[in-house]
Amino acid sequence: MNNNKGKKVKVEKMFNDIAHKYDFLNHFLSMGIDILWRRTLRKALAPSKPKKILDVATGTGDLAIELAKLNPESIIGVDIAEEMLNIGKAKLSKKKLDHIIKLEVGDSEKLLFHDNSFDAVTVSFGVRNYENLQKGLLDMNRVLKPGGMVAILEFSKPKKFPFRNLYNFYFKYILPLFGKIVSSHDSAYTYLPESVQGFAEDKEFLGEMKKANYKKCKQKRLTFGIATLYTGVAN
Repeated sequence: MNNNKGKKVKVEKMFNDIAHKYDFLNHFLSMGIDILWRRTLRKALAPSKPKKILDVATGTGDLAIELAKLNPESIIGVDIAEEMLNIGKAKLSKKKLDHIIKLEVGDSEKLLFHDNSFDAVTVSFGVRNYENLQKGLLDMNRVLKPGGMVAILEFSKPKKFPFRNLYNFYFKYILPLFGKIVSSHDSAYTYLPESVQGFAEDKEFLGEMKKANYKKCKQKRLTFGIATLYTGVAN
């Protein structure tokens, strides 16, 4: 088994294992700021009024639910972790959104949709888990209509003192400890800071987007740089 394949299997198992606690931990460990970040992504998409949206690495569907406020015709969310999707489907049913949002198992690098199918493609906190980032970005571009928008929300690293130091301490010590206690999963919340530390950001990530044939690539750093919203337009 090669390293890339190993990563995908590890990520799928990890998110299936913590699915039952994922939403609670997300909101608790981010102090609810993750809700504001998704709102920022939704507002970035609003001017283009997308009718058909694909949410990749949708997890339990939080971003898809937020995007429903744009009044699209349909939203499809895909993820490799089936347990996460099952929890998402229950949320959609409760919120009476299952007629607009459909969740299904899917691989971010092998999207089972025709070319030029969507007006917008989104990812929240998922691209750093891709086996092959460039392959994933290219496949999202493929399923976008020409002129369609990609919006990617991802963790990043604060740069300015003292927030950088506080963030590093929290991410390295506090988050893994609370994550382990609540989820009873040894590695999931150790993986999170490790994956963020090793992930491309700023100009490097914008360069990956341009390499995948997106134009008008931009970034907006959020909450002192804890997260970044990247946007681009498909050719």
